[in-house]
Amino acid sequence: MLLVDASVYIFRAFHSLPSSMTGRDGRPVNAIYGYATFLHQLLAVADDAEVAAAFDESLTTSFRNDWYPQYKANRETPPQDLVDQIAACREISEALGVKTLSSPVYEADDLIGTLAAGADTPVTVVSSDKDLAQLLGVGDTLWDYAREIRYDADAIRARFGVDPAAIPDYLALVGDTVDNIPGVPGIGAKTAAALIQRFGDLETMLADCAAVAASGLRGAKSLAAKLQAYAEQARLSRRLATIVTDIALDAEQRDIRRRPVDHDALAAICDRLGVGSRLRSRLGLAAAAHDAP
Repeated sequence: MLLVDASVYIFRAFHSLPSSMTGRDGRPVNAIYGYATFLHQLLAVADDAEVAAAFDESLTTSFRNDWYPQYKANRETPPQDLVDQIAACREISEALGVKTLSSPVYEADDLIGTLAAGADTPVTVVSSDKDLAQLLGVGDTLWDYAREIRYDADAIRARFGVDPAAIPDYLALVGDTVDNIPGVPGIGAKTAAALIQRFGDLETMLADCAAVAASGLRGAKSLAAKLQAYAEQARLSRRLATIVTDIALDAEQRDIRRRPVDHDALAAICDRLGVGSRLRSRLGLAAAAHDAP
């Protein structure tokens, strides 16, 4: 099973390719071009029988904002030129034989988490988002495609010092500046890993701050005081960082069997967007009569 965090690659394409890449109507197609190229190349080397791409339907809010209004509030509003290209990226995904999912409530991570939780075969999650590491079980892989790095559970332990399942506890302590998750002030990555290695999980250490103070860890008394002072903030941070794995998807949404490429649909999308021969060639399509050389 191959699960793609589509929004990551749409944003990457938009910010890495020039806005001067436009269709016949003069509107930018840089995100479309970059994302379509990425997905086509990915599918060319992947032989997974099940493939899905999850999209963030809302780029600014999710149910997590009900718990913490400041969640992701540090991010700039996505430019309209980017927003305008997302629907076409989703259409291209479908035409390439990839099932797409989105939700006005849940994030793409949650959709990926729910599909991964229901899988009976090894899962490869394509994303650069470290939060998704918490989904990895035996045989699963987190594939940072752009950097050509694959992480299994052992690699996650080597990188973060904790098991994949403990990533929410880890983020509860260190926070996450990307998602504006506060964590516990003054606790960094090495200390968080040491605490989890010693106590197992967040609740165990919060339930016995005296044991933390007597643990022999560097600055143990100070750590205990911080945990006691920011206990509820740590619990909130863990809640924010935990990916949902039980969204009520129906049978049609869970049917992510890879389909044949619909070349006619791809050609129609390219015609509508007014993209040139270069993208058509990347997608295995013949140039249209009106395309520039």
